[in-house]
Amino acid sequence: MAQKQAHTSMTETLAEFKELKNIDKETLVQVLTDAFLSVLAKMFGTSENLNVIVSPETGELEILRTRKVVEDDSIQNENTEIGLHEALEHDSLAEIGGEYADYLDFASFGRRAILNLRQALQGKVLELQKTSLSQKFKEKIGQLVSAEVYQVWKREALLVDDEGNELLLPKSEQIPGDYFRKGESVHAVIDHVDDENNNIKIYISRTSPEFLKRLFELNVPEIGDGLITIKRVARIPGERAKMAVESYDDRIDPVGACVGMNGSRIRSIVRELKGENIDVMSYTTNSSLFVQRALSPAKITSIEILPEDLKAEVYLDPEEVPMAIGKNASNIKLASALTGYKIEVFRNIEESDEEDIFLNEFSDEIETWILEELKNIGCNTALSVLRIPRAELLTKSDLEESTIDNVLEILSSEFDAEELARIGFSAHNNETENEETPAESLPSETTATEEE
Repeated sequence: MAQKQAHTSMTETLAEFKELKNIDKETLVQVLTDAFLSVLAKMFGTSENLNVIVSPETGELEILRTRKVVEDDSIQNENTEIGLHEALEHDSLAEIGGEYADYLDFASFGRRAILNLRQALQGKVLELQKTSLSQKFKEKIGQLVSAEVYQVWKREALLVDDEGNELLLPKSEQIPGDYFRKGESVHAVIDHVDDENNNIKIYISRTSPEFLKRLFELNVPEIGDGLITIKRVARIPGERAKMAVESYDDRIDPVGACVGMNGSRIRSIVRELKGENIDVMSYTTNSSLFVQRALSPAKITSIEILPEDLKAEVYLDPEEVPMAIGKNASNIKLASALTGYKIEVFRNIEESDEEDIFLNEFSDEIETWILEELKNIGCNTALSVLRIPRAELLTKSDLEESTIDNVLEILSSEFDAEELARIGFSAHNNETENEETPAESLPSETTATEEE
């Protein structure tokens, strides 16, 4: 074997990067090895015959090169081949076709090689840092963070956490009413990490259901201690939320613990969420009971669960329907999201309305999406639609005038004049007759009844 050449110790270099980048020794050794091989490959054209050995303890480094022994006049690549005469000078057992190994002194390659090494090492460390940062925050997805606002743009805000990491809060993940000033401390949860093209972007959210969960964990000790569990959450950010909780201790009222005495615990959460109204209820595996609780404050008279379709049909007195649906259908949307059931609301038909017809029976004449729009405003039967003045139907629904008129014509054709007169449908006829009147001359004081 060739005489082993001493190589300059890399202890100081290792110590420098260990201190500045906080990388463990084993990983740093691998990074250093890869950096050396990268530089050597550029110098010699290949690094396949090179082996870099780094001592984790001392930081000393050796570069072992293996070459094939050939005739002195047959050398084509001095990096991979060595002449027999030269090989015999260092190894008396060298022979044609055999292998000869020697150690390279990297310092002898000059200042440019060392600069290239340092640049390659810095690139490897930066790449490792990005990978480590990405993995770190991917493991934190859903966790609560507190960061300081650094800059606010139209579509997003840039925040910086205690460790100097940059976090992005898109406008879509901000609660309506959020207004940030530079230097302000903001709470949010880690939403996702985008590491496309090795450009790490960490996104946070204040609209995620997880954010509501973490705020309750922070403000309700029983949740943090595991005595109460948050089972389900549904939110319309900044407007309304529903949350189902369960207690593992019969002595603890989960709803009372979350709300606090006189609302003391939930008040600070509502303030953080810009006035978001939060309904807290006890979780139950009884589907019928869970749906009833989710539709609160409306009182249900009967309910039918269709498990195979994940559907719940609920029946209420007419005065309860607006509360079940809620303003902008918020209550029924949240109840559906919380329970996992598609909830359909039906009015209890009074004795005088025994001849009423459910809207579903008109599916052959009226498109399904139109029927669904009518259901969303609390109408599930023909008479429930015909009772509402035409102008009010236009205000409460997103349907066109021609569509409304077509629906009224189809529905009214199923009833005799006496029944239509009883529910006051003649008002519709008057408004329909005046449709040719220019829009500018129509009264502008059309008001919609508040649903909740």
